[in-house]
Amino acid sequence: MNPSVFTSLFYVHLIHLVIIGSFLLYVGIVKTKMPSFMYTVLLIISILIFVAHGYFAISGYNNPKNALWVNLFHIFIVAPVLLMIGLNGAKTPRYYFQFVLMLGFAAIGYHGYYLVKELVQR
Repeated sequence: MNPSVFTSLFYVHLIHLVIIGSFLLYVGIVKTKMPSFMYTVLLIISILIFVAHGYFAISGYNNPKNALWVNLFHIFIVAPVLLMIGLNGAKTPRYYFQFVLMLGFAAIGYHGYYLVKELVQR
């Protein structure tokens, strides 16, 4: 298998499966026992998600291949939850961490499925 034939979407799935999914699981499992700098990291990540997916949603709005729902999911679900944890720090209610844990499992399942699907179709 020639790695140069992998699409950019393949790498998006791979990064979400390995790095982002694992990070979300870590946040959801460790909860408020995280080092304090992690709340700043979550705050920065939430802002980056909002800006990047806002841009993707606007710039690709008229493109029929653009999965607008993915960008809206990140803007209205993922970014606000991470933002709340980043802002509230150790005072964040438990259910936010439970939701992040669910997002981690969802990211691993969703992107794992499409990664395997892309590999099988080769």
